[in-house]
Amino acid sequence: MRVLDLCRARGLTVSTAESCTGGLVAGALTDIAGSSDVVDRGFVTYSNQAKIEVLGVSPATLAAHGAVSEETAREMVTGLLRMARTSLGVSITGIAGPGGGSAEKPVGLVHFAAGNDKGAVLVRREVFAGQDRAGVRRLSVLTALAMLAELAAQAPARS
Repeated sequence: MRVLDLCRARGLTVSTAESCTGGLVAGALTDIAGSSDVVDRGFVTYSNQAKIEVLGVSPATLAAHGAVSEETAREMVTGLLRMARTSLGVSITGIAGPGGGSAEKPVGLVHFAAGNDKGAVLVRREVFAGQDRAGVRRLSVLTALAMLAELAAQAPARS
C-alpha cells in the first residue's frame, strides 16, 4: 500500500479518527502485514460525545456546524494529532446513509481532514452521490488513504 511505503521511507507514523467509516481506514492500513511500524492507533468517534471527549471537538463547533462539517473534521484531526502524537493523522465525518441526509447535507456527503505534526492540514469535501452505504464508506476510505499519501509524499525521505 502506497501510504505505508511512503511513511516507512520517511519514518512517519499514522493515526485515524473515524466517524462514518467506523474504523475501516485503520482496518485497511492494518490489513497489510508489517503495518505496525507505521500505524499507531485509530479512534472511532461515532457520537458527538465521543468527538468531544476523545478528540476535544468543541461543543460549540458541533452546535454551529454539525458533526458533518469541515470545521468538525478539522477539529477532529487537530485533536487526533494532539492525542496520538503521530506524524500524520486523518479524520472522516459524513453521512453514509441510507437515511440521515437533508437538502443541505445529502446522503453521501463526507468531510475529510488530514494533518501532520508540523501543522499542515488538507481538507476535502466529497459528495458520493448515487452510492449505497457500503459505497460511500469504501470511497471514503480510498479518499482518506489518498490524503495520507499526499501528506506523506511531501515529507523528506530518510537518508
